[in-house]
Amino acid sequence: MAAQREWFDKDYYKVLGVPENASQKEITKAYRKLAREHHPDANAGDRAAEERFKEVSAAYDVLGDDAKRKEYDELRRLGPIGGFGAGPGPGPGGVRYDVGGEGFGDLLNNLFGGAGRRRGASGVGPQRGADLEAELTLDFEDAVHGITTTLYLTSDAVCSTCEGSGARPGTTPHTCRVCNGRGVVDDNQGFFSFSSPCTACQGRGVTIDDPCPTCRGSGVERRPREVKVRIPAGVADGQRIALKGRGGPGRNGGPPGDLYVTCHVAPHARFGRAGDDLTVHVPITFAEASLGAKIHVPTLDGTPVTLRLKPGTQSGSRHRVKGHGVRSGKRHGDLIVTVDVTVPTSLSAAERAAIEELARVSGAAPRDRQEV
Repeated sequence: MAAQREWFDKDYYKVLGVPENASQKEITKAYRKLAREHHPDANAGDRAAEERFKEVSAAYDVLGDDAKRKEYDELRRLGPIGGFGAGPGPGPGGVRYDVGGEGFGDLLNNLFGGAGRRRGASGVGPQRGADLEAELTLDFEDAVHGITTTLYLTSDAVCSTCEGSGARPGTTPHTCRVCNGRGVVDDNQGFFSFSSPCTACQGRGVTIDDPCPTCRGSGVERRPREVKVRIPAGVADGQRIALKGRGGPGRNGGPPGDLYVTCHVAPHARFGRAGDDLTVHVPITFAEASLGAKIHVPTLDGTPVTLRLKPGTQSGSRHRVKGHGVRSGKRHGDLIVTVDVTVPTSLSAAERAAIEELARVSGAAPRDRQEV
């Protein structure tokens, strides 16, 4: 892999706003945040945002790849090497660069896979497609049980007219005569050479005499498309699901990016959720709470279960029904039932008489037994 000339001029860590010892997870997180902020779709007509987006993407192209990042870090550790000699001795500004017993060309070969002195380095190469973001609102039951649905997106996609070649149907691209299909040209700096993208073909390695009328030679068009999405059972509100290879199309034969779907779960009229547990409130009578009872409790799948209440059950008490919650992977939550004792708003004569008799034989009220 050849070092690119712009590596000497760009501090990609500064571009992404991360320290040099940042983890790959931190680098990816920073890139995604900046990419969303400066994406052309969110900043229509803003040239500064477009340039910033390109700068961020170029930084992630290097730092997001372990091999490229290692070479980039090695290059930064060498310092300003534009005026190096072939062996040990002072470099620019009197700084001494001692490469030991091996020649400087050998050192560059070790670092960059033969970038020093060699002109056979590969071109720009395949470029991974952009990651895309989408949002999906789900019914409560669909989120619990899982669902296969369709997302409707408007995004970059492989051109439907030329199938990504960039050439008008019936014609074909030609190998670039400037770079001979490599996608890069070499700039001789004396002791060694640098590779930079070919301006004649924009690094693609091919030129198009008759561009596709739909994509104008880019091989990519912006159009509506449908994406089948399998939402796993137990997805939570706000959860982000990654769909590999369903993002933007790659360039120069590169792989497509990923699609990240943020799920929003609509509330249920009766059930709630706490992690993998479902929650429900069930009203009971005073008699059921006092004497104990077997009551039917609804479940999300529509089949009620029987819950046994002990005598003296208190209003607001919680009871667990095993295995009737949310199935998430190998885990299966429970159903948490909160019982609420209801107080009648109107009484029949018989009910009033019974309650008055209960009041007569009950003795002192519970508050009378509280300490002052």
